[in-house]
Amino acid sequence: MTYTLRFPGSGTIIEEAILKGREEGREEGRETARAEDILRVLRVRGIEVSDAVRERVGSCDDLDVLGTWLDRAVTVGSADELFGAEPGGA
Repeated sequence: MTYTLRFPGSGTIIEEAILKGREEGREEGRETARAEDILRVLRVRGIEVSDAVRERVGSCDDLDVLGTWLDRAVTVGSADELFGAEPGGA
């Protein structure tokens, strides 16, 4: 016999909202971690990061753009070079 835990609201819009909120939280966590990784790579490489660059990286919510910036962080000569010609103007 299998026991399935059911709580009030299971299978309802309340549960859907809870699950959606969890996923959004995970997504935001990935974005935050990726932004922190970009800034860390620049710091470890001894590249100075202005407040404007820090704000732009920290406020980006597109994981693909953040991935591109992370790749660039390994080779750029200055933090501003992260934002080279981006598809879609990011």
